[in-house]
Amino acid sequence: MSQRDANLLWLKDMLDHLRACQQQLQWAEDADTVVVLTESMMRDLDCCRRLCESLHRRCVMQHAS
Repeated sequence: MSQRDANLLWLKDMLDHLRACQQQLQWAEDADTVVVLTESMMRDLDCCRRLCESLHRRCVMQHAS
């Protein structure tokens, strides 16, 4: 599996986890659960952002050469 394929699979897994957290958040009623879910979602979003930035940089560098 190439690095790109591994990154895309990781991105898919993180997005699936975000979806699952969002569904749990819809039913969450206590503040502690909301805090745990939203913190997890923010970490996942940050990882997604960094991964997308890395994929973007690689694409730009390959296109420039």
